Amino acid sequence: MKTWNIEIQKVKAMANGNGLIRMQLDALVQVAPPQDEGMPSSILSISEANARTLLLLLKAQIAELDSRKAKSRR
Repeated sequence: MKTWNIEIQKVKAMANGNGLIRMQLDALVQVAPPQDEGMPSSILSISEANARTLLLLLKAQIAELDSRKAKSRR
């Protein structure tokens, strides 16, 4: 499995459909160097400001998804 270092530079937009939330963003993606410890995994880095923006956008998208559900499914 390839591992990556992903640094989110800017969250541009977010939308949802067909059970997926899609983000348009600027990101720096580089192959991660191999590590000796534990299982290999990719790393996502995000600034505090972008994390707060992402959180607000995710909350809005989830609220929109919830509002579309029938009341009997809640």
